[in-house]
Amino acid sequence: MSTVEVLSAQSRSHPGTGPARALRRQNRVPGIIYGDNQDPQMISVDGKTLRKEYESSNFFSKVFTLEIDNKKQQVIAKDIQLHPVSDEPLHIDFQRVNKDSKIHVSVPITFIHEDKSPALKRGGALNVIIHALEIVCPPHSIPEKLVVDLTGVEMHHSILIERLKLPEGTKAAYPVRDNVLATIVAPTGTTGEEAAS
Repeated sequence: MSTVEVLSAQSRSHPGTGPARALRRQNRVPGIIYGDNQDPQMISVDGKTLRKEYESSNFFSKVFTLEIDNKKQQVIAKDIQLHPVSDEPLHIDFQRVNKDSKIHVSVPITFIHEDKSPALKRGGALNVIIHALEIVCPPHSIPEKLVVDLTGVEMHHSILIERLKLPEGTKAAYPVRDNVLATIVAPTGTTGEEAAS
């Protein structure tokens, strides 16, 4: 499940490159909040805090509470622009969320019980096709990861999206495109019959 982190933010009223540079000199990162049928709002956040959050593994699947001018609103990060050399954050986009929102997020897939797959025990290889699955879910129900159990998987089998147990209220964003998550392939240099024996 996603956690809610609090970020302090400030309103900003001057768009453009000059004011954005001035903010960055103060170690603040300009940004924008949009969505939820409200007007976009220009903000800035502390650069050090944002970098720390960005470097966490689930930055784009975490709900943040932004405190702006003594008002709170919940958001998720949708995009971040980084400096091409230093990787310092240059701009951040947030999307507003509420309890009725449905959002698109990408969640990593973890494969477990490889030791319980007959194919993998015989030297087969797991060929992962989808490393992270795009899902649609409520913002406060974002799973940290999706788990695929490889117990009983045989050689030359495809691991389909149906094998995933998605949390309640969650569905794959592109189930047809992402239907095959992984395949089990025979060891290099073996025939199909040898791998199956």
